[in-house]
Amino acid sequence: MKLFSRLRGKSPAETTAPADPAPAVDLTPLAGPVALMAPSSGRLVDLAEVPDPVFAERILGDGFAIDPAEGLLCAPFDGRVIGLHDSGHAVTLRARNGAEVLMHVGIDTVGLNGQGFQPQVRDGDAVRQGQVLIRFDRARIAAQVPSMMIPVILTNGDDFTLTGRAAPGTVQTGDAAAQLAPSGAEAEAAAPVAAAPAGLTRQAVLADPFGLHARPAGVIAQHAKSAGVPVQIALNGKTVDARSPTALMTLGAKQGDALTILAAPEAQAAVEAIAAFVETHAAGGAAKPAAPAPAAAPVQALPPHTAGHSLAFSGAPAVPGIAIGHSLGLRPAELSVPETGADAATETAALDRALDQARAAIRAQMQGHDRTQAEILEAHLSFLDDSALGDEARALIARGKSAAYGWKTALDGQILALRALGNPVMAERASDLQDVQRRVVRLILGQGDEDIALDRPTVIFAEDLLPSQFAALDHDRLAGICLAGSGPTAHIAILAAARGVPMVVAAGAEVLRVPDGQPVILEGERGTIRVNPPEADLAETRARHDARRARAQADLAHAGATCHMADGTRIEVVANLGNLADVAPALAAGAEGCGLLRSEFLYLDRDSAPTEDEQFQQYQAIADALQGRPLIIRTLDAGADKDVPYVQLPADENPALGLRGIRMSLFQPDLLRDQIRAILRVRPWGQVKLLLPMIATLEDLRRVRAVVDAESAALGRDVPIKLGVMVEVPSAALMAARFAGEVDFFSVGTNDLTQYTLAMDRCNPRLAPQLDPFHPAVLHLIALACQGAATRGRWVGVCGNLAASALAAPVLIGLGVTELSASAKALPEIKALVRGLDMAQCRALAAQALELENAAQVRALLDRAFPGH
Repeated sequence: MKLFSRLRGKSPAETTAPADPAPAVDLTPLAGPVALMAPSSGRLVDLAEVPDPVFAERILGDGFAIDPAEGLLCAPFDGRVIGLHDSGHAVTLRARNGAEVLMHVGIDTVGLNGQGFQPQVRDGDAVRQGQVLIRFDRARIAAQVPSMMIPVILTNGDDFTLTGRAAPGTVQTGDAAAQLAPSGAEAEAAAPVAAAPAGLTRQAVLADPFGLHARPAGVIAQHAKSAGVPVQIALNGKTVDARSPTALMTLGAKQGDALTILAAPEAQAAVEAIAAFVETHAAGGAAKPAAPAPAAAPVQALPPHTAGHSLAFSGAPAVPGIAIGHSLGLRPAELSVPETGADAATETAALDRALDQARAAIRAQMQGHDRTQAEILEAHLSFLDDSALGDEARALIARGKSAAYGWKTALDGQILALRALGNPVMAERASDLQDVQRRVVRLILGQGDEDIALDRPTVIFAEDLLPSQFAALDHDRLAGICLAGSGPTAHIAILAAARGVPMVVAAGAEVLRVPDGQPVILEGERGTIRVNPPEADLAETRARHDARRARAQADLAHAGATCHMADGTRIEVVANLGNLADVAPALAAGAEGCGLLRSEFLYLDRDSAPTEDEQFQQYQAIADALQGRPLIIRTLDAGADKDVPYVQLPADENPALGLRGIRMSLFQPDLLRDQIRAILRVRPWGQVKLLLPMIATLEDLRRVRAVVDAESAALGRDVPIKLGVMVEVPSAALMAARFAGEVDFFSVGTNDLTQYTLAMDRCNPRLAPQLDPFHPAVLHLIALACQGAATRGRWVGVCGNLAASALAAPVLIGLGVTELSASAKALPEIKALVRGLDMAQCRALAAQALELENAAQVRALLDRAFPGH
């Protein structure tokens, strides 16, 4: 391996390359950690990906690498050049705390003897973070070497360590990448733990299954502020100010961790309030975080694809719908942040003014948003009100820094710390913090919100979008969004779904090379993007879109009629409901009842379980609103991706296989008994049926049946309630004939049945294209459930996402399904299609589908049979 022949110091006289004037840089020795920023724009990767064992095996030291998208290498921190290679392809800097970092442009580039490299500094130069160190001709060099990756190596690793590493992904020059922290005794001396306030110490074990994230941190901070004296919280040798939600999150506390609360005696009430909250509360309503979005492919630092060329990409579906528009690549504008400012009073006033403007802008955006979206913006407000961040920024201003520099620097360290925790929830908070950081910096610089002009229907292409960037877009002309990174459950996906903007995520870095102004077709439900499709395809898609809209209007006009197939077979088409507000839209769309009431709406986003009476009132109101139509209420289906913190479930390494669904209810029998009693009380008797989620064994069914029977007798109910089970795990389908002897009906939950059949996490965007309920293996299990049910004359419904696809109806009916339950929006099309079917046709299609190899073949079969749906 040819690393370099020699790396030595050179005097200014020996260096012939031009040099920028040496900036005035503060190189006062620093005892603590130093932020290490990205020295080049591109794709940040682990050293193991570098095609050279000396770097990949960390022989020279620990670090990371960047596959550069530009021909610039910039200083990653304020420091001094202590080694510039003769060939100009490598440079070493020493930071103010003594850490030494080597940056090596490309692999085997020493053999180029300086061709393509233009050093901009000399040995001994003091350099400011962001200053250009080396310019290089990327295209010329890339044609002659095996890789253009830039390893960034900490060379004195005995004395320093890399902490707070940024996750792999696209970075811009100056983005936070890691921290250079003193190790061993030096670290202890450099970063002493603050002395605890005297007098009061209290321990509390954290109950929140998601750890100490934004919401509980904000509540704790409020209690701490009410004390009137300092309150601190310690964990694993680190102590932070409890008044700062951001600092609290950097503790990385997890469920079961014992936090130590420290304060003076006069703060006892606040300390006890904090302890009680820590031990009993978790942020209700927070879904279990999905697996992180897949890293996009390494950025190939090449020019954009040729305009006019046809391109096709695929990613993870995020928001359904068809978008037709022209491409526009979106990259955040570079912000030039001056380090020094005017006098402290002027800069402090500028910071305070920008914070007030940011608060006002966020509050304005919160108007009219639903609760989920409002919580995202509330988190942004909490960051603006975090006194620790403001104090750190003002301390930097007092040392002569500008307001923009102070605020950016104060937040850089927290962003790094949150990302370093390896927790998806904390990573989302880091993105929110970055959004707040950028918003305030722009306001300080007088730039306001980013103005992104859309002059026609547009499909945005970007690595990611911050909530504030999304808010700045003209939503009337925003046709769709394609992101190289992100994930289906990210905050930007929530905002896009609320606006009905079709979106595909995790599409990979190649989508960032799409030129502007190209015609694009994006299909959110399929996760596909076509750039410069043939004119015939564009015309066909527009016609299909228009035809679908016209057909939807016609379907809606006839949706109220009872659904029978062409041969007279009765198929019930009912709605999935989430709460009382869903009933009216469902009935307007032709719902013949409710096939699934998700009772979680009563349990989530609260600190304690709903009472029996509270539940009864809600269930009765929904039954009344359905005006006698059937109502199937599913008992609490939580655990795994839905958190009910007050249940205080034990930690599970794999929650999807742990105490979820009926297992969670059986874990808390009082919770189950209250819910069953509330359901049994709904009148008229016979309208409501009871559905049990995640039933895998006959034993679980019988335990619940015993509760139902006992509570029915206690209530004096003389009409047995119809009891059904969800078919969500293969065992329920395989044992359906045995279950049929003890239940009245089955309801297939295809979302979970697909993930358990294919062994693919439905929250993992990497697997989204493969996790398809049309897979023949899933259809075989539905067929087994229908066959087992038929042995005792039981009926089978489907309430998962598969039922929401009109194309699935012929196959499901052919397998033996007689009830389809879907969202209100899907009902008119389903009913219209079903009315044109006959049973012989459906059975023939189902038989063909069962013989196919994969979901794509099943979809193709149905596309041919029912074009246009």
